[in-house]
Amino acid sequence: MAEAAKQNHQRAELESLGEATQFAAQIHALVTRSPLFENFNLAEIRLMSHFMQVYRAAPGVEIIREGEAGDFMMMILEGSVEVFKRDRWNAQRLIAALDPGKTVGEMSMIDGEPRFATCVAGERCLLAMLSRESLARIILEQPVLGAKVLMELVLMLSQRLRQTSRRLLGYMEAESGQ
Repeated sequence: MAEAAKQNHQRAELESLGEATQFAAQIHALVTRSPLFENFNLAEIRLMSHFMQVYRAAPGVEIIREGEAGDFMMMILEGSVEVFKRDRWNAQRLIAALDPGKTVGEMSMIDGEPRFATCVAGERCLLAMLSRESLARIILEQPVLGAKVLMELVLMLSQRLRQTSRRLLGYMEAESGQ
């Protein structure tokens, strides 16, 4: 119960703009910049937007907090989001700056594990949210679309894992002097 209250407080800092249907064309315009939605057509985006909510965040507002539970992901429609990870000295380190079309929060939405990093609005942002519950509804009510969303999520996360593994291998090779 306390965790749900924290998440509701966190979302309270975000200004709700309602269902994403009114933003479907804007979301579709970003698909070429979105690893998750790049293979979706306008009809699929319009259908999916019925299951999404849109929020506005002022600069500096924390969207996702490292270590907290999370059951949603966000797609950046406007603005930028900075991603921070705590290092071994517990200092926040900027690890990425994301622009429109990019998504955050997918891992925790899928596996229910604590958030990996903290995401903060770098400037005024417009964000489309897809919750785990809404994803389950898509799968039940629109199985073809649901399967496509799941396949694209798996593909995107697999590509990120491969990229991270290549980076780790590079660090290991550099450390061993090869």
